[in-house]
Amino acid sequence: MNRTRLLLGQDAEKPASARVAVFGVGGVGGYVAEFLARAGVGHIALIDGDTVSASNLNRQIIALTSTIGQKKTQVCARRLKDINPDLEVEEFDLFYTQDTPFDFSRYDLIADCIDTVTSKVALIKACSGVVPVISCMGTGNKRSTNFELADIYSTSVCPLARVMRRLLKQANIPSLLVVYSKEQPSGGVIEEGGRHAPASISYVPAAAAAKIAESAIKLLLSKNQAE
Repeated sequence: MNRTRLLLGQDAEKPASARVAVFGVGGVGGYVAEFLARAGVGHIALIDGDTVSASNLNRQIIALTSTIGQKKTQVCARRLKDINPDLEVEEFDLFYTQDTPFDFSRYDLIADCIDTVTSKVALIKACSGVVPVISCMGTGNKRSTNFELADIYSTSVCPLARVMRRLLKQANIPSLLVVYSKEQPSGGVIEEGGRHAPASISYVPAAAAAKIAESAIKLLLSKNQAE
């Protein structure tokens, strides 16, 4: 942590007391979890019900030929503990839905890296008024790393953001901090495991995750200063 302390000074110790839950440990979420662990966050919860597949190899940091078939939460937790043995890691091997019991009040921040619209909306509704959320919009069918931080109602171009704006407005959610891209989607979709999967490339999910991690650390530092 010496180089982080050199950059942040005394603030470098503050993330150690923070508790962050990462929902979705895939292309974006895996990188978010790792960035936060390396930045000194002391407690990270990992929520995902999927296993690593060969189709993840092009973009997910936890996807290796040696981890194919393993639970994503287990692979990610093992990796994070290898980075920082003192890190507290919780594993929730589940797909989040509106019926999933979860105590959001135990966390300082939620990173929404889920790629299913119904689950994203359910998560955001459950967190409303309880804990801050940073939500990732679409990273598929994108080639550039130009991701921005904005309120959901100020977004444009991104197809997922457009759907989320409509559904969150219907749910009376007044605001949501999101990371999104104004790049026009390209590349199309393929059938993969019974679902439509968008085109993707290695560095784009990582770029979105970096923006989420940056925003998360800023929020956690400002929270500690306020307290």
